[in-house]
Amino acid sequence: MHTTTRFQVRKDQLATTRLQTVDDPPLADGQVRMRIDRFALTANNITYAAFGDAMHYWQFFPTGAEGWGHIPVWGFASVVQSLHPGVAVGERLYGYWPMASGAVLSPDRLSPARFTDAAPHRAELPAVYNQYFRCDTDPLYTADTEDLQSLLRPLFITSWLIDDFMADNDFFGARTLLLSSASSKTAYGTAFQLHQRQGIEVVGLTSAANVAFCESLGCYHRVVTYDALDAIAADTPCVYIDFAGNGGLRTAIHTRFTDLRYSSSIGGTHVAQLSAKGAGKDLPGPRVTLFFAPSQIQKRSAEWGADAFGRRMVAAWHDFLTTVADARQPWLRAEHHEGGEAVQAAYVQVLAGRGDPRTGHILSL
Repeated sequence: MHTTTRFQVRKDQLATTRLQTVDDPPLADGQVRMRIDRFALTANNITYAAFGDAMHYWQFFPTGAEGWGHIPVWGFASVVQSLHPGVAVGERLYGYWPMASGAVLSPDRLSPARFTDAAPHRAELPAVYNQYFRCDTDPLYTADTEDLQSLLRPLFITSWLIDDFMADNDFFGARTLLLSSASSKTAYGTAFQLHQRQGIEVVGLTSAANVAFCESLGCYHRVVTYDALDAIAADTPCVYIDFAGNGGLRTAIHTRFTDLRYSSSIGGTHVAQLSAKGAGKDLPGPRVTLFFAPSQIQKRSAEWGADAFGRRMVAAWHDFLTTVADARQPWLRAEHHEGGEAVQAAYVQVLAGRGDPRTGHILSL
C-alpha cells in the first residue's frame, strides 16, 4: 500500500498548517502515480496562496477538507506506478505539484516533449499549469541544474513575459521602470531582461538590508530604499511593477509619482498588507492591473507560433541561467529541507519574508 504525506494550510489563515499521511487509493486505468522528489518554495508560492480563491490556485490540488488547501509548487517527480501505456515507470517529469510526497496524474495529449493532466477538475483551469515536461526531451532540462530549475524556471518565465509585455506596449510611454521587492527572484529576473533594453532605466526598490545584494546583481541601474522614494523626481514618467503587494508602498508610489503611466501587480507576498486600499481602489493615477502570465503566453504563441515562442524562451532561459550560476559570483544557492518538520520550518520562514535573498529553498516530504 502506498501512502502520501501532504502539507496543507488554512486558506483563510496561511500561518496555520498541518501534515497528513494518507493511504493512496488504487490507480484507475490511464493514471500514473508520481513520487514528488523535490520542489521549490519561494515567495511566488505564497502569492499562489494569497490569490488562491481569486485566481483558482486552490482548485488544482483539492484537499477534500473544507477550509484547507494545497499550495501548488514547481519541481520534479518520478513515475513509480503506471496504468498508462505511454508513460513508463521511472520516467522523470518537471511540472506543477501539490506540497506532498506524491500525486496522481491522468496523462493526455502525449507528445515526446510533454503531456497534459486530464483530471476532470483541472479541465477549466489555465492549460499552462496542467502541462508536465518529460525531462529526457525537455530543452530547458539539465540534470545538474534541477535545483535552479525548480527555484527559477516558473519565475523566470513570468519575468520574461513581463519584459515582453512591457516592450509590447512600448513601456506605456515611460522609460523608467520601478520594481518593488527588487531582491526577489521574479523581480531580478525581470530586471535582467529589462536591463538589455536600450534607453530603459531599471530602478530596484528594496529594504535597506537588501541594497548590497541588489546592487551586486548588476541588473539595476539604481537601487533605492523604500523610505527614499524622494530620490526619484516626482514628475518622472514611470511604470510601477509591484512584486510584493505591499499596500502602503503602492499608495506611496501612486501618490508621489504624478506621471505614473502604468501600475502592474505581479504578486502578493506581503499577505498581511493585502488590504482593499492596497489592492488599488481609490488610489490616484492609473488603475492597478494584475499581470496574468498565461494571457501573454497565449498572445505570443498565436503571433509567433508555438515553436518560435518556445525557442525564444529557451534561449533567454539559458542566458539567464549562465549568469545566475556563474561560479565567480552565483546569484543563488540551494538549501535542502527534507521531512515534515523541516518543510514546516522553511514554510514559516518564506511566509514571513525572512532569510538571505541568495538562498533558495528546495523541499521534499
